[in-house]
Amino acid sequence: MKKDWAAVIFALAVFVVISVILAWPVMMLWNGCLVDAVAGVREITWLQAWGINFLFGMLFNKNSVKIKD
Repeated sequence: MKKDWAAVIFALAVFVVISVILAWPVMMLWNGCLVDAVAGVREITWLQAWGINFLFGMLFNKNSVKIKD
């Protein structure tokens, strides 16, 4: 039972680390480039950058199913 909890905690920790690694460049680029260049754009947080990554991942997913005729 303890091994199950350890595996779940380890998986969550890996997920958080990967999320930070992927969301950090988005946050830095948004806050560093868009805020100064576009009027009305505000800085975003790490969680908002993660959400942008998630949405773009769904929109531009290359693993789509194609139906053959």
